[in-house]
Amino acid sequence: MPWGWVGNIIGGLVGAWLGETLLGAWGPNIAGMAIVPAIVGAIVVVLLTTWLFSSMRRS
Repeated sequence: MPWGWVGNIIGGLVGAWLGETLLGAWGPNIAGMAIVPAIVGAIVVVLLTTWLFSSMRRS
């Protein structure tokens, strides 16, 4: 991820919001956020962003 751990945090937050928006609010809730879709969304966004930036560096 660009910007190191700060980029990972931002990517995780965006992914959590996106995951809950697209997948819905199912599973256990903590602080008003559905945990399962938030984790799935965060993992997907961080992995895609990492893959995208690493492939751009190789070019």
